[in-house]
Amino acid sequence: MAVMTTEIPGHAEAPSRADVNRRRILDVALTELLRDPDASMDQIARAAGVVRRTVYGHFPSREALIYTLFDAAVDAVETAHRTGREGVEDPLESVVRSTLACWEVADRYRLLVGLAQRSVTVQGIRQRLAPARGAVVEVLQRGLEQGVFESPLPATVLAHVHEQMLFALMEAVNHGLLAAEEAGRSAAVTLLTSAGVPASHATELVAKLSDG
Repeated sequence: MAVMTTEIPGHAEAPSRADVNRRRILDVALTELLRDPDASMDQIARAAGVVRRTVYGHFPSREALIYTLFDAAVDAVETAHRTGREGVEDPLESVVRSTLACWEVADRYRLLVGLAQRSVTVQGIRQRLAPARGAVVEVLQRGLEQGVFESPLPATVLAHVHEQMLFALMEAVNHGLLAAEEAGRSAAVTLLTSAGVPASHATELVAKLSDG
């Protein structure tokens, strides 16, 4: 006979111990890997206050753990990108607002970029970013049609270029070539200028929207 369960309206089911452990391992792993990109599973287990077997019970390999962190980072970036461009019709403003919103989130995860590139296939990364890239293509295509963007590249290729430029800028921050506090604005200006917007106009618009 089937066992009936009753849910109390307005009361969410408490997370299981396994769920709590998994969340803690992920939080600690992110902190440890950002502090030491070569942190081992043993180090992560000790920092999380669990035995090594518990970590491997949730993540069969270090690569699987890093991919899970990268997956969560992509989710956060996609949400920020969608929120940044929500209700914005102007392609120029859309690029700026979505880039600034993404960078606020991506800055926390930027050290994962190098780890992900070592642990996740490039094709896997591209597939995971496909929804956000599709939205960028739509904005760029609209801007090209309206004449606010100028590029010899079609929107699909330009979106790929923008994606790679953002990765490159994250790496520049990681290597101390670009100040983190300046990177968001620099990224937005760079994406606009690569789409044919004059540097002076791009810089003025980014400053205006950043301060607004």
